[in-house]
Amino acid sequence: MSGGARGKRSAGLLLFRHTDRGLEVLLGHMGGPLFARRDAGAWSVPKGEYEPDEPAWDAARREFQEELGIAPPEGEAIELGEVRQASGKVVTAWAIEADLDPAAMVPGTFRMEWPPKSGQVQEFPELDRVEWLSVERAREVVVTAQATFLDRLAEHSG
Repeated sequence: MSGGARGKRSAGLLLFRHTDRGLEVLLGHMGGPLFARRDAGAWSVPKGEYEPDEPAWDAARREFQEELGIAPPEGEAIELGEVRQASGKVVTAWAIEADLDPAAMVPGTFRMEWPPKSGQVQEFPELDRVEWLSVERAREVVVTAQATFLDRLAEHSG
């Protein structure tokens, strides 16, 4: 992401499920060469940017479809509110209880110049892995500001 994140807004859906192991959430590992070898801080709620004239809820559902290649699940949406990431970007999220198979997902792609200043443009997946993680594990690897969403979800599902 470029340095111009201030003023930008993203919206996303945090899927969750209850298993024998407890509460789990579906996070995506950010694709591309900048995150390839990173774990901590390289996982995110499936989300994306939207313009001011698009409702955040509509954007969250559209971005879920674009990032994961599958339709967002139906179900009761739990508002998780907003967080401001270190870049200045404001992220709005909702949680929905659903059990999707990560193997069924076909991530969208983005293009960027790589290696830097090479003049070569390559295509990379938006998310290179999508996994169900325990809330504890998710807290260790998610983008720092987004851990607030995990707290809010845990409070709600008590």
